[in-house]
Amino acid sequence: MASIIVLGAGLGGTAAAYEIRAALGKEHAVTLIGDGPRFSFTPSNPWLALGSRRREDIGFPIGEPMAHHGIRFVEVPAEKVMAAESRVRLRDGQVLDYDYLVIATGPRLAFGEVPGLGPDGHTQSICTADHAQRAWDAYQAFLDAPGPVVVGAAAGASCFGPAYEFAFLLDTDLRKRKLRDRVPITYVTPEPYIGHMGLGGVGDSKSLLEHELRQRDIKWVTSAKVLGAEAGKLRLQEVDAKGAAVGESELPFAYAMLLPAFTGVNAVRGIEGLTNPRGFILIDEHQRNPRFRNIFAAGVCVAIPPVEATPVPTGAPKTGFMIESMVTAIAHNLREEIAGRQADARATWNAVCLADMGGTGAAFVALPQIPPRNVTWAREGKWVHLAKLAFEKYYLHKIRTGNTEPVYEKYVLKLLGIERLKPSVKPSQGDLP
Repeated sequence: MASIIVLGAGLGGTAAAYEIRAALGKEHAVTLIGDGPRFSFTPSNPWLALGSRRREDIGFPIGEPMAHHGIRFVEVPAEKVMAAESRVRLRDGQVLDYDYLVIATGPRLAFGEVPGLGPDGHTQSICTADHAQRAWDAYQAFLDAPGPVVVGAAAGASCFGPAYEFAFLLDTDLRKRKLRDRVPITYVTPEPYIGHMGLGGVGDSKSLLEHELRQRDIKWVTSAKVLGAEAGKLRLQEVDAKGAAVGESELPFAYAMLLPAFTGVNAVRGIEGLTNPRGFILIDEHQRNPRFRNIFAAGVCVAIPPVEATPVPTGAPKTGFMIESMVTAIAHNLREEIAGRQADARATWNAVCLADMGGTGAAFVALPQIPPRNVTWAREGKWVHLAKLAFEKYYLHKIRTGNTEPVYEKYVLKLLGIERLKPSVKPSQGDLP
């Protein structure tokens, strides 16, 4: 009997636990290690931060559904991966042995790289449900004394969709409250142009998002490096096309929400051969670490180089479609490995993003994520808003029930009118589409 540990109980980890259980059967032990008792649907955080969702709407305790599928759930996070010993030490001192480890922890949020950034400083975040709840509390206080708002991301950020989404949802909410005329909004980003999104643009994303920002009277600052946040003030460094500093400026704010850069979590950092200098897990084409062959990884924690160099650093996003594909490949490869066969499945590194704008929305598809691409697709319309609402309900049901169907490939791409891709797992050769 093999013992498999999955680190992280978010989008990637919960899906990995279910798919590994389904692929291996009940004769092998699967343990999921999380940070607290609840699963939370991260894509709903912008809604939570602006009051259209409550915590109980977008999450639930995960122990019971995991137990129903024969998966042990431990709600104490990992303190240290001891890769050379095939062991994990938890924060409460427990030490667990494994035959195979799947790392799906998501990122460490690097607020400390910018003085004053983050919920413990002077800006809000929507990276976690806890942060989004605090952002909602701060927003309610802001509504009593509205003023300038800054939304955006710090240098090194890699997932820009939620920042755009929050800016548009904020604009929509303020108009409904008849407060928009009292709130100048500025979008601040390290992207070299609006719509870059860490992907070098997706279709006509530049024109689409610039149009939406203009329509909503949201100003923007690109190639911006946030130097620090103080009470009511954001300090920016201006750079030229080569990344050289050319000056500094300040933006006042009464409310600010900025996404930080990501790094790997502390439990894996500093392990030679496991991570890159930023702490992201090094993987081969089969999602396996080249040095520690019994360690696999999926999701935001994996090392993916930027799509292209930019004057201010930006990272490459890891969207739900890519994560789901990674998880499916890992489950297949673990089954083959345990059976004594060669791992041969590869993930499809494709990017799909649904961004709600409040009554309307924008969808972006890059297949594959790294150019040149087979599909580059950007569309806007009310149907995207409805699609994200439906997708939220569908995914929460998936995690409640342990459904292992590929949600993005079966549901989202079909909804977007894109033909189904070749299977992400091809048992004979594992070719990329």
